[in-house]
Amino acid sequence: MRAYELVVIVHPDLDETALGEVVERIKGWVTVDGGIIDKVDMWGKRRLAYPIRKQLEGQYVFMQTSMPEKNLVGIERNLRFLEPVMRFLLIAN
Repeated sequence: MRAYELVVIVHPDLDETALGEVVERIKGWVTVDGGIIDKVDMWGKRRLAYPIRKQLEGQYVFMQTSMPEKNLVGIERNLRFLEPVMRFLLIAN
């Protein structure tokens, strides 16, 4: 397994419950094939450098994970189709 960092920008209008559900769904995708969540940081609502989907702010979530490389394609595909996610960045640590 390899270490990865995942930063997700979620729609700013979600309440804490909906944001928690999005984070839990992402955690499930990471752990389904043996991945491990090392750390989750909720960075909160921050101003974006440029508008995304007519939004000027986004809620940032940072995750440190360890998972097999075969999980990457599935996680990236799922993040693209998850409606509240505006942007994400998944990099090897």
